[in-house]
Amino acid sequence: MFKNFVNSRLFSSYFAYRSLASLGLILVFALLHRFIVYLVARSEADPVTKYRARKFSAYLLTFTAFILIFLLWSTSSGQFITVVGLASAGLAVALKDLIVDLMGWIFIMVRKPFTLGDRIEVNGVKGDVVDLRSFQFSLLEVGNWVSADQSTGRVAHIPNRYVFTHHIINYNNGFGFVWNEIPVLITFESNWRKAKKILEEIAQKVSLHFSEEAEKALRKRMAKFMIFYKHLNPKVYTSVQDSGVLLTIRYLCKPRTRRGTEEEIWEMVLGAFEKEPDIDLAYPTYRIYQPERTDD
Repeated sequence: MFKNFVNSRLFSSYFAYRSLASLGLILVFALLHRFIVYLVARSEADPVTKYRARKFSAYLLTFTAFILIFLLWSTSSGQFITVVGLASAGLAVALKDLIVDLMGWIFIMVRKPFTLGDRIEVNGVKGDVVDLRSFQFSLLEVGNWVSADQSTGRVAHIPNRYVFTHHIINYNNGFGFVWNEIPVLITFESNWRKAKKILEEIAQKVSLHFSEEAEKALRKRMAKFMIFYKHLNPKVYTSVQDSGVLLTIRYLCKPRTRRGTEEEIWEMVLGAFEKEPDIDLAYPTYRIYQPERTDD
């Protein structure tokens, strides 16, 4: 009995000492991280450099603290190892989602399906990646009730495990450009050939420099992705709708310039059509037919 009592007291002292030492290490590293964040905030570096410095500090200090705590407990007795093993097994079951989130973070860091600043869409949420953490990443939402993929101001926090269970659409990881389309509907009585020529000239002016950049970017990306476009120049397609002739402008633009280029094109279109008396924009109209009344 006395031997069991001594062993239990020794184990309790051993456990208490190392527990207090572990808490002390965590506190020291937490204060050190806050001090580094303070120094980074006072520096004159750009926001992206500050963000990366804070993240690197957090990862490095966390890893160092983990190693020191592991070494602190590495001389543990068999009883303690048994307890820790059982506790770890229980935590692995209870915290399986967090473990998968951590694996997702490693996958994001290594494979880089997206990186900081990319515009992505996952599980119906679209936005710009503004933060990458061990268990979640954050998006500055775009779209939703706001037109043309502009920011709503909301931040969406998404678990890292979604990279394994959901489709991720990256707007930047292809070759940095997206195809945008602008439908222009004119009346059947309009000179659609002239209108189409005007639209082609306007689209060419707006997207010329984008096509040159896209061609250079495409050459670089062809080694990584099976992306093949025969033509990168803008094009106007013709079709017929119930209310008139539909001329659809298709052109390349950068993901964040879609609304700006669309506004520029529409202003040029309205200005050009205003000078042409034989071109009119179409809109829904109603005709009411009333038969003539005959008196008996």
